[in-house]
Amino acid sequence: MARLVAVQPQQRHPSFSLLPPSSLSDFNGTRLLHSQLQCKRRVSQPKVALQVTASSAKKILIMGGTRFIGLFLSRLLVKEGHQVTLFTRGKAPITQQLPGESDKDYTDFASKILHLKGDRKDYEFVKSSLSAEGFDVVYDINGREAEEVVPILEGLPKLEQYIYCSSAGVYLKSDQLPHFETDTVDPKSRHKGKLETESLLESKGVNWTSIRPVYIYGPLNYNPVEEWFFHRLKAGRPIPVPNSGIQITQLGHVKDLATAFIKVLGNEKASKEVFNISGEKYVTFDGLAKACAKAGGFPEPEIVHYNPKEFDFGKKKAFPFRDQHFFASIDKAKSVLGWKPEFDLVEGLADSYNLDFGRGTFRKEADFSTDDIILGKSLVLQS
Repeated sequence: MARLVAVQPQQRHPSFSLLPPSSLSDFNGTRLLHSQLQCKRRVSQPKVALQVTASSAKKILIMGGTRFIGLFLSRLLVKEGHQVTLFTRGKAPITQQLPGESDKDYTDFASKILHLKGDRKDYEFVKSSLSAEGFDVVYDINGREAEEVVPILEGLPKLEQYIYCSSAGVYLKSDQLPHFETDTVDPKSRHKGKLETESLLESKGVNWTSIRPVYIYGPLNYNPVEEWFFHRLKAGRPIPVPNSGIQITQLGHVKDLATAFIKVLGNEKASKEVFNISGEKYVTFDGLAKACAKAGGFPEPEIVHYNPKEFDFGKKKAFPFRDQHFFASIDKAKSVLGWKPEFDLVEGLADSYNLDFGRGTFRKEADFSTDDIILGKSLVLQS
């Protein structure tokens, strides 16, 4: 029989000062107070089909939650008074202290987190353990395939809300942008499992909400998004950018994403709805390189454009973004949920740099091997 385990604080880090002070404003309770007051006013309204309310304490299960998105989401949920359990395999520390987080705040947070150890692909275990514990709300942060969701729903027949982290990568490539939630999707995309999960949730008749982020960035990002640029800027190297560099893309800060996840909790307007979540503005590849330089206090970078078709990089990825225009409208989330991003791009990149890479921490070591191939050919062409 599975049992919940209270988490002891792990991986204690030195206490860091907040850089800048506003960068963690949504995570020290200041702005949440206003949202909590708003939620409380909604409680007195007549109930509709959706029973869960964000202002009432709920028993919440996060599938995953030990890295990046979950680190910030779990803190917001705990601050709102919910009982939060993380379902993981237990291979990574269940909690970790965030850069900029005081020892006191971290200890208080860690003492309130519960852990349910297991493999989500062990479907019988998932069904039985969740049935034994019972949860009101599930945040599925790391789900990739629809079949992984079935035992969760079977184990929690009285589930009030299933909140799913999907991806804007489900949209069919189009010449007409930005992507809206009603756009045609691509059943053959590499995110087809997330698309199939959304369809499953709809077919099961449960109360669900799906969030579709574009590119996510911020402190502790395990994907080489901003980190890819920071490595090259720190080394004083040129930045190789495919083709013209005017391809338009979009990034959203992880803290803004976490806030959006909170906004849909108990919100009847979010019932059976999909929301794109990202930053307010779009940016070109060249513009992103310059924004990263500005955020980290580096000189404006030398940008070298290249034609990817002229190179064979093998299995290595020479650039961290898809070589196309790719961005989505966030108007629906703003109008329906009353959500809006706190961070503009340079401010958000500075937050990421100051609280992570600028402190000497990163997820992946620098690898300039593909850069050297590109730059080597560029030098030959110039000579």
